[in-house]
Amino acid sequence: MTARLSISNLSKRFGPVIANDGVSLEIRPGELHCLLGENGAGKSTLSSCLYGLYQPDQGRIVIDGEERRFRSPADAIRASIGMVHQHFVLVPTFTVLENIVVGTGAGWRLDTRAARRRVSELCQRNGLQLNLDALVGDLSVGEQQWVEIVKALYLGARVLILDEPTAVLTPQESERLFTLLQQMTADGLSIILITHKMNEVMRSDRVTVLRRGRVVGTVETGSITREELTQMMIGRQLKQIEAEDRAGSGAPAVVTISAVSLRDARRVAVLDNLSLELRAGEVLGLAGVAGNGQRELFEAIAGVRRTERGEIRLDGKSVANLSAADIARRGVGYVPEDRFRDGLVPDLTIAENIVLGQQWQAPWRRGVLLDAARMREHAARSIADFSIATTGPGERIRRLSGGNAQKVILARELAKATRCLLCNQPTRGLDVGVIEYVHGQILRKRQDGVAILLASEELEDLMRLSDRIAVIFRGRIMGILPRHSASIALLGQMMAGTPLEQAA
Repeated sequence: MTARLSISNLSKRFGPVIANDGVSLEIRPGELHCLLGENGAGKSTLSSCLYGLYQPDQGRIVIDGEERRFRSPADAIRASIGMVHQHFVLVPTFTVLENIVVGTGAGWRLDTRAARRRVSELCQRNGLQLNLDALVGDLSVGEQQWVEIVKALYLGARVLILDEPTAVLTPQESERLFTLLQQMTADGLSIILITHKMNEVMRSDRVTVLRRGRVVGTVETGSITREELTQMMIGRQLKQIEAEDRAGSGAPAVVTISAVSLRDARRVAVLDNLSLELRAGEVLGLAGVAGNGQRELFEAIAGVRRTERGEIRLDGKSVANLSAADIARRGVGYVPEDRFRDGLVPDLTIAENIVLGQQWQAPWRRGVLLDAARMREHAARSIADFSIATTGPGERIRRLSGGNAQKVILARELAKATRCLLCNQPTRGLDVGVIEYVHGQILRKRQDGVAILLASEELEDLMRLSDRIAVIFRGRIMGILPRHSASIALLGQMMAGTPLEQAA
């Protein structure tokens, strides 16, 4: 069988860093082919070279037997390569049809009637129901995903690259997506899937594993286990970390959230009469599709954002009017979802970031100046304790990988968290090896009696680590259930807005 896409000896360097080192692989017609690897393994660089965002330093890209060179995404699209990015590139104020056909007209004219017929045919063939006249900004995240895929098909893609396509989908939407992918591959489309989720990896036809920019191997998915794939990816066996069962549920409440409501800058309700209780020595998991109030809830508890109504109590005392610094001094650690935007200052050093927010406190001051020597000593201990890969305490944060940057945040926030630990997507975009480490640190805090609120898009992680799981939808709690009563299907229904008492 002639390969649909053949990559031979492709290399890409960024200064002294080799992102892709002699990568060679083949994608067959009608194949769902997964790219698997740790952060920095070269997956994103390879897909960017295939889509014309980067130009490789060497190597060949051959499509259906013809060698191609891409100077831009337009060249890749003309060669029948499409890509759906993790963060969609749609115009919210355009209709579905306008987003699909924008830029495809000949000269200044576009036959919108013909375009509408063709888009409707594509939707019908793939079993999709899209209102072509709806504004994209009014669609759900799942529907926006379909728009991106239909746009790639409309442009004639024979190879479709999907970058973390289920990151913002409910389990039901993810299942529907894979049903669609199966149908598209049956029609001859070749799909390259980039994902961290092993249950999705195992639904592919073949897997190519990358490590440090090189291909470790390509295997038939049906002939290998997920444990063997993980070992190929990180070079060692992974430990299975799971919270031990606790007898009884009589632990005292550390944080009590009562009927809290909050609106965003557009005066839209993001928290709606929400109530929760965080108990000592317990992990309360928070499940929900991104954008349903998780960020605002965490920020309200941490003092970053003021609530409009309701009450938040820490150890029985109201913290409604306290600053984030005051709440942190009362034993609350906060790991935000965006590590570089909200958790770190990239141009500061590791030593400076580890005391960030505490720099005016006595241990880190010598008069009106910072005690640089003490900060370096503390950072050196944290680097050793958290296995941070770095040249030393003086290295700038921006030079660290995502996983090592996350460890810096954990070193700082876990030290603060003597009463409560708030973790919002603490493992997003991390390698399985770093995820294993982060989970271990969270459970150590649980063992110390700290109350933990953990939000994650990985439902399997929540079911392993949590004592109870709460589901949030449009700023409301749909229900709270013990982890052993939870299932992916049940959580998925609740994440889509079905209250627990009505879910099947």
